[in-house]
Formats: sequence, C-alpha cells, structure tokens
Amino acid sequence: KILRKYDRIDQIKEDQRIKLVEELGDVFCMMELMVEHDITDWIELQERADVKIEKLKKWSTLIDKV
Repeated sequence: KILRKYDRIDQIKEDQRIKLVEELGDVFCMMELMVEHDITDWIELQERADVKIEKLKKWSTLIDKV
C-alpha cells in the first residue's frame, strides 16, 4: 500500500516505515519457519513471486511493463 500511495520514499512517514519493517520481518520469520519445517521451500516461494510479478506487470504501475 505504501508503494501505491507514495511516489517517493521521502514522502513516507518514519512511523509508517517502521511499522512496515516490523510487519515484513514478521512475514519473513514465518516464511523461514515454513521452509525449516518443510512446508514449502525457497524455490516454490520464488515461483509464486514470479507469478505475482507477472500480474503486477499487467495491472500495476509498480513494475515496468516489458
């Protein structure tokens, strides 16, 4: 949401950035635990991220359309 709302990083309030980093850290921790417990692996996660990137190319301005 922050990427969609602001055009430049200097427009983000520091408290918003800190909350985002906290949330990202929480998600990353859970991703690492899921991999550690063999629920998924980094290859599957990257493949899913690639699917999301393709969707963003079509529907979002966040990714350059190539």
